[in-house]
Amino acid sequence: MGLFQKIKNLFNKEEVERIEEDTLYEEKPSLEEEKQEVSVEKKTEKKEKAKEKEEKETLKEVKIYEKGLTKTRQSFVSKLVELTSSTKKIDDAYFDQLEEILIMADIGVSTVMNFMDRLRTRVKQEKIEDPNELKEVIVDELFIIYVNDEVLVNKINFAKEGPTVILFVGVNGVGKTTTIAKIAWKLKEEGKKVLLVAGDTFRAGATMQLKEWSEKVGVDFIGKEEGVDPASVVFDGVTKAKEEAYDVVLVDTAGRLQNKVNLMKELEKINKVINNLIPGAPQETLLVIDATTGQNGISQAKSFKEITDITGIVLTKLDGTAKGGIVLAIKEEVALPVKFIGLGERKEDLQVFDIEKYIYGLFKDLM
Repeated sequence: MGLFQKIKNLFNKEEVERIEEDTLYEEKPSLEEEKQEVSVEKKTEKKEKAKEKEEKETLKEVKIYEKGLTKTRQSFVSKLVELTSSTKKIDDAYFDQLEEILIMADIGVSTVMNFMDRLRTRVKQEKIEDPNELKEVIVDELFIIYVNDEVLVNKINFAKEGPTVILFVGVNGVGKTTTIAKIAWKLKEEGKKVLLVAGDTFRAGATMQLKEWSEKVGVDFIGKEEGVDPASVVFDGVTKAKEEAYDVVLVDTAGRLQNKVNLMKELEKINKVINNLIPGAPQETLLVIDATTGQNGISQAKSFKEITDITGIVLTKLDGTAKGGIVLAIKEEVALPVKFIGLGERKEDLQVFDIEKYIYGLFKDLM
């Protein structure tokens, strides 16, 4: 079974409901059997409840992906469906139109070229002539390009002991502060003690904005007046986290990419302060990118990669663009994993990135 069918079966609501219904109407054991298997049944029941809870949570997350990728799906997949229905055979004209559709979805020229080469090879090897048969191959190949035989690490690298420090970088206006707040809320919901540190002391109102968010999501905050040395704020924040046994420290930073030298020195100083207090920290440096900026976002990723050690991408405002293919382009062109994606305004709309849910949300109408 190809990825196309696996994802379809995995996230299809009717399939989940059918499984739940079958479980509901299973024939119940006799009283004698119940007496003999009480302990086994309790364990089984516990496992089933955990599985049911996981399935419901997965279904909920899939719905967020579906909704958040609506604009991209309506633009991208509708054109793909139209191309498939209007084409009787796979020829150069078909490939040219498909290439144009993929580039317009902001998948990236180099990614598209690589994809088209792979697709042409499979069409030739498998002797595919009907465009309808190509739909599954397209989904498979886009997935393969993203994975690229690598072990994908989309989860936060938490410290084995002591506070985990996560540094956030990115230009102004990408939704960095809001992203930090949403991740703080997510971590708090998981039972972690979280501290927000206002390391962006240059942008007017940045400290107050983060403080307000900390109050909204119910986590602690540390900051100073505007214009002070960011490293001094970070020092106080990480010291507090160590002394008061915080689980996670989320550090905001300035996004002055227009002055690379100063920004590089500033981030180097912040990293040094953190590492002196907690060896091996920060465990993560996440770059926040606005998906609506398209290829400009990829340029930002390349620039920040030159300045500091980026461990992952947070892609915001994906619900506000019809060019959601940027997820694939970032992985291909910058070689950085997307760890979180923003699919709406609500706190829960910031999701840990899952390539299978993303592919499903993107190609749902094709399935």
